[in-house]
Amino acid sequence: MAQQNVGINTERGDRDWSTDAGERARLLQSPNVETGPKSAERQGPGAGTTSALGAIFIVVNAALGAGLLNFPAAFSTAGGVAAGIALQMSLLVFIIGGLVILAYCSRASNERTYQEVVWAVCGKVPGVLCEVAIAVYTFGTCIAFLIIIGDQQDKIIAALMKDPPGTDGSCWYTDRKFTISVTAFLLILPLSIPKEIGFQKYASSLSVIGTWYVTTVVIIKYIWPDKEITPGYIPTRPSSWMAVFNAMPTICFGFQCHVSSVPVFNSMKRPEVKPWGAVVTVAMLIALIVYTGTGVCGFLTFGVTVDQDVLLSYPSNDIPVAIARAFITLCVLTSYPILHFCGRAVLEGLWLRYKGEPVEEDVVRERRRRVLQTVSWFLLTLLLALFIPDIGKVISLIGGLAACFIFVFPGLCLIQAKLSEIQETRPTSWWALVSYGTFMVTLGAFIFGQTTANAIFMDLMA
Repeated sequence: MAQQNVGINTERGDRDWSTDAGERARLLQSPNVETGPKSAERQGPGAGTTSALGAIFIVVNAALGAGLLNFPAAFSTAGGVAAGIALQMSLLVFIIGGLVILAYCSRASNERTYQEVVWAVCGKVPGVLCEVAIAVYTFGTCIAFLIIIGDQQDKIIAALMKDPPGTDGSCWYTDRKFTISVTAFLLILPLSIPKEIGFQKYASSLSVIGTWYVTTVVIIKYIWPDKEITPGYIPTRPSSWMAVFNAMPTICFGFQCHVSSVPVFNSMKRPEVKPWGAVVTVAMLIALIVYTGTGVCGFLTFGVTVDQDVLLSYPSNDIPVAIARAFITLCVLTSYPILHFCGRAVLEGLWLRYKGEPVEEDVVRERRRRVLQTVSWFLLTLLLALFIPDIGKVISLIGGLAACFIFVFPGLCLIQAKLSEIQETRPTSWWALVSYGTFMVTLGAFIFGQTTANAIFMDLMA
């Protein structure tokens, strides 16, 4: 994908906000990334500090997360191991392609975050839609995190109390709504209010350890299953073609690391498209191994009876699984503030641009607005999590939105970047890339529309 003379969309009317309200966009960076100030000219090699190996680690860390728990159920929905693996492999080509496109457009526009790239390359309307999508996505992910906390606490309490919550013998202090609320108010809310979140680098390492441990436990439990576990029916083919598409939200949610990828690319010692292609290919293959191992072994262990959260399918008194539950709980406890931080940054920028105000210099007003935003966000996500106990319903919604970050916006950026090139003649490669971008936009729009409609009419209305 060679660099040509590119006239990126930089109309003054669309970009006035960049130096003020848009400055906060730098907040939406990967937790492990430190980038220098943006200059008018692209920094040469050595400007960044992240090696290729470090970039692989960061991208893998961004991809792996709580979505791992839903992969066995996704394999069940898809219709078996063969269908699940085939679906992942098919989407992986476009997932990697989207990451490379974003790097290409970042270099062409000299922007350092996902939403800034979309703004610069595609213009005002796609830029606003991208920011709104990021805010909604992070909001939905925060709801999913609270549901996961409740799921794991239910099992941990059941093991400690010897009496599963929800039965007649359970106490008020073991009720799911009470435990989620107490945990959220005591731990999550205090971590979400600060202006900066310097603890995020520790959360990132914890997340990596937790996801790998969960995968290891699921694989070992499949090889040496417990006697009390009886697998259900194990299908070998999809029940219908729609069943395969219903598994897409989980895969998109799991592999979505594109929002964090642009800062990672710009933090590299050699921020060039070719080495970046090798980095994301290796990173996505590692993520593929982890997700496939968890999905296949979890599905084969329980069959169609597997829960949307695979850890819920195991007995409450299983010690290795209990440790996995503790790991996942700690991961989401520290990840919620990071996701909220990203969403809050986007909402702050949208609000300031709507009001036509510069970055707030009045500390008191900034603090008041930040606290109000945080408390409102926190209470809404908590309320929804208390009354949506199934993580699969949330992932089916935000997974469709993840398809926009993976396919739609990168595809639009590629199309606009190629159309902006100043060329006397347009070779076959130009037409091939424009066609590829068009296909990505079409595929992403189809996944988003199909999965969102299915979630609304099949799950939420059930």
